[in-house]
Amino acid sequence: MSEQSRRPHKPGKPYRRPQKDPVRMLAFEALRAVDERDAYANLVLPPLLRRAREKEGPDKFDGRDAALATELVYGTLRRQGTYDAVIAACVDRPLREVDPPVLDVLSLGAHQLLGTRIPTHAAVSASVDLARVVLGDGRAKFVNAVLRKIAQHDLDGWLERVAPPYDDDPEDHLAVVHSHPRWVVSALWDSLGGGRAGIEDLLEADNERPEVTLVARPGRSTAEELLREEAAVAGRWSPYAVRLSEGGEPGAVDAVREGRAGVQDEGSQLVALALANAPVEGPDKAWLDGCAGPGGKAALLAALAAERGAVLLASEKQPHRAGLVAKALHGNPGPYQVIAADGTRPPWRPGAFDRVLMDVPCTGLGALRRRPEARWRRRPEDLEGFAPLQRALLRTALESVRVGGVVGYATCSPHLAETRAVVDDVLKQYGDGADLIDARPLLEGVPALGEGPDVQLWPHLHGTDAMYLALIRRVA
Repeated sequence: MSEQSRRPHKPGKPYRRPQKDPVRMLAFEALRAVDERDAYANLVLPPLLRRAREKEGPDKFDGRDAALATELVYGTLRRQGTYDAVIAACVDRPLREVDPPVLDVLSLGAHQLLGTRIPTHAAVSASVDLARVVLGDGRAKFVNAVLRKIAQHDLDGWLERVAPPYDDDPEDHLAVVHSHPRWVVSALWDSLGGGRAGIEDLLEADNERPEVTLVARPGRSTAEELLREEAAVAGRWSPYAVRLSEGGEPGAVDAVREGRAGVQDEGSQLVALALANAPVEGPDKAWLDGCAGPGGKAALLAALAAERGAVLLASEKQPHRAGLVAKALHGNPGPYQVIAADGTRPPWRPGAFDRVLMDVPCTGLGALRRRPEARWRRRPEDLEGFAPLQRALLRTALESVRVGGVVGYATCSPHLAETRAVVDDVLKQYGDGADLIDARPLLEGVPALGEGPDVQLWPHLHGTDAMYLALIRRVA
């Protein structure tokens, strides 16, 4: 006998069996996967949505349901820090003593109450019903009590209560208000160079839903073709970029399904274009992408190389990621090669390439809009783990390029320990053997690129991920 069927009936008030709401059930399953398996929402959500459509049917689970489920998952993950502070103020125990599944239901409810336009009674009722289905009646009562407390104030009212005053503790204030770990706030602030307005704009941008950006792969597609799609608008900076307005589905675009175009952030496109357009001395026939997975930059570089009669070698350490690179490059109009190899122990001879891109593994703090759970998963000590690998890969890149050739060092993180600190350390070892190139003129038309010679892109300034690029010419 189930817990629900054992529940005593109140005289004169028939027991209402909780309804299984497919949207909130799906959102709950996604959050549990993120918590229990360290999964990423962008990988977990699509198969859950497909399964819901197949199970419920298009008449019971339509595009609006999918959009709501997506908003509940991503909105809850982005605002997790803020909602944790609010929930902590409404429970009588430390949050670490609240069972994680209960906390997920509370967080979903908090987001509906404080971060959406769902009416209060509907948000509480739907969350309590979800709790009855996935947690049981006893804990559903706890969820009901907590959510009713949360519903007493709106988000601004709660922030006044749970965030410390800015003047007393600026970093902790920003961490609670904008839902980022304190150490991430501090690191981003250092990278920006100070000023309250800039850091608040950046943190707010991290909490906004990013646009889907497509790339037209030269020789296989054009931006003009992609712009014929109903939801398409031109990119801001890259001539190959096309943005899909809200509701645009990449999988519905013929060129994307056929591999002639792909999904690629405009910042990622700009990094590849800058390397491809940097002046080199001498021949320009052999290009290398030394950390090529999952293949977005490699596909663009391979297409650009083909236009010039050059050949790209795309190398990726992990075999399954090398497979993704091969898939992205399939159909390239010119020759290319994909291999699975460790970039710190390269199988190619030194000085074999004219251009080298090394987009190194990093904390991913530049893509928090797309992977909001990463902000809660990363720790400051992760930087120490990445540092030796990042330096080793940049050294490999400089050894792999010939004299007169160019290296692009890139990360999807603005953290100074992963950007300028790495470049400065490795260049010191090379002395007069390598020089930084001013990358800013190679990002034509892109504003607010700083003092150079390296480039840091920002979500709040450029509408891109926070990509970093340093261009280095080998001179000896």
